[in-house]
Amino acid sequence: MCGICGIVGEVSGREETLERMMRSIEHRGPDGGESYVSKEAALGFRRLSIIDLDTGMQPMFNEDGRRALVFNGEIYNYRILREMLVQKGHVFKTLSDSEVILHGYEEFGADILFKLRGMFGFAVWDEGKKELFAARDFFGIKPFYYAVIGNNLVFASEIKSILEYPEYKRRMNEEALEQYLSFQYSVLPETFFKGIFKLMPGHYLTYKNCILKVTRYFEPSLRPENRKSFEEEVMEVRHILKQSVARHLVSDVDVGSFLSGGVDSGLVAAMSKCRQTFTVGFEGEGALYDETSCAKGLSDRLGTENYSKVIKKDEFGKAFPEVMYYMDEPSGDASAVALYLLAKEASRKVKVVLSGEGADEVFGGYNIYLEPGMLRYVGWMPFGLRKAIALLAEKLPRGVKGRGYLMRAACPVNERYIGNAYVFREEEKCRLLKRNGLGDPAELLREDYDAAGFLSEPEQMQFVDLKHWLPGDILQKADKMSMAHSLELRVPFLDRDVFEVARRIPREMKVRRHTTKYILREAALDSLPKSVSSKKKLGFPIPIRNWISEEDWYDEIRDVFLGEASSEYFHTGYLLELLERHRAGKEDNSRKIWTVYAFLVWYRIFFETEARREAGQAGKAQRGIRTDG
Repeated sequence: MCGICGIVGEVSGREETLERMMRSIEHRGPDGGESYVSKEAALGFRRLSIIDLDTGMQPMFNEDGRRALVFNGEIYNYRILREMLVQKGHVFKTLSDSEVILHGYEEFGADILFKLRGMFGFAVWDEGKKELFAARDFFGIKPFYYAVIGNNLVFASEIKSILEYPEYKRRMNEEALEQYLSFQYSVLPETFFKGIFKLMPGHYLTYKNCILKVTRYFEPSLRPENRKSFEEEVMEVRHILKQSVARHLVSDVDVGSFLSGGVDSGLVAAMSKCRQTFTVGFEGEGALYDETSCAKGLSDRLGTENYSKVIKKDEFGKAFPEVMYYMDEPSGDASAVALYLLAKEASRKVKVVLSGEGADEVFGGYNIYLEPGMLRYVGWMPFGLRKAIALLAEKLPRGVKGRGYLMRAACPVNERYIGNAYVFREEEKCRLLKRNGLGDPAELLREDYDAAGFLSEPEQMQFVDLKHWLPGDILQKADKMSMAHSLELRVPFLDRDVFEVARRIPREMKVRRHTTKYILREAALDSLPKSVSSKKKLGFPIPIRNWISEEDWYDEIRDVFLGEASSEYFHTGYLLELLERHRAGKEDNSRKIWTVYAFLVWYRIFFETEARREAGQAGKAQRGIRTDG
């Protein structure tokens, strides 16, 4: 696990720029850094040593030195690929997993991607062809950002590295803000920084002669089919998961595991037999917000040493600006802070952890996937009647039981579901934003719903989450929060072979009656007690609902809502109304308040602070004071 960056194109001062880019992502690779600079390209690398501790440094070169690789991630089937490539005549200089990508690209070109099992964001520079080839893994576990600035391509594992490129001028992407207010994360290919893009999951790019070409090579589509009996499917799921967990243990350093009280992380910890597990909870907030005792009980049963991190409110608040810095883009998911503090605790003991991310998206685990079944009780009504009832329900006071149910029953799935978070509806954004009309969530997802139209409603929802929620929220925070502490986080549920099994499982085996990811729970029974395997999905509950109403947090958020950035983008009167109604207990507006607050804290870090820095430098220059350090 590492950090990579690079520049393709001729530009003066590349060595100094590359050094600054590398320094900005040193947290991703504190074990060393190297670079490669030719006339047309410059590649930078920061290393976190996991496999081949002695000789795995990058940039890495092929036999004749004409191709150079920088790679972030892990390839779990690298030994098999290495043997195959040696038989084809390739000569390896290291024992690392990285080198199989380099020789594999020589041998197979872009088709090497289909042979890889792992997580990756990498770039290969071909000095002979003067071409860059870069790719991101199937599900978006590892990040890859890029920008075309003038005639040059600039890329990196994190946006903050690209911000070091002197020709890039920071501008806010207001369309990203409008979509964020609905989704609670950055959902567009273009990031919050105008002109800086994500390479989306399952895509690769080439850059040659100033021409950028981006190609999709994989999409996580579902293909349900009745192939086998339920018992046979359970056995296959169990087998493929054991295979995946075993591969994810490949490492030359100790591997630990995150552990909550639920089936996902519990199954990973049980199958891996890791000696150390790590859990997080909140002080004084009740059982809903503290799974440490459940995790400790399961850890004792598994025979592992459990380390629990109990988070205090003040500690959470203090860490939040740091979280926004490391995230690169705003995130309204408050659990990112808890994950940041959990990763910090784990990094004191290990360099690698396994985690349960992806199980819900792959096996249909979210409680919201039960909603289509619950809506069937009014599904017999003509749609026009349901619509009329919904209009009446909308006029009822918020909080009236059944109001939301009647309103959602009148909406087709492509209108009511954009993912696990739907923070601000369109009419609310009109009240909130001073400038809107740039981003309609339903339009953004239209092609996805069209492509998934043959699936049942829960499967359509699952497909949307696989494409957007999983990489945009879940994996984004998993990567950024772990790498902030130089900790590698691995996700065995997001193995390509696991997905090939899961994508064919029929809906009725994933969602049954009032139980989600039913087949996974059954597969877990030979590893976990039934009390754990059958435990209802809780998510990652964070007590911000309570904290926002307390005086210190209320005052802080109110001050931010009245600030200059807030008044530039938002109607602050509406923000204060949301805050006051929440504090009075009339509505739970915690997610809406936190989503806006997160954006404003992020904006202060990346735009207001930078503007003050530039103004300070300009002032020094006018007074004849040196500003070059």
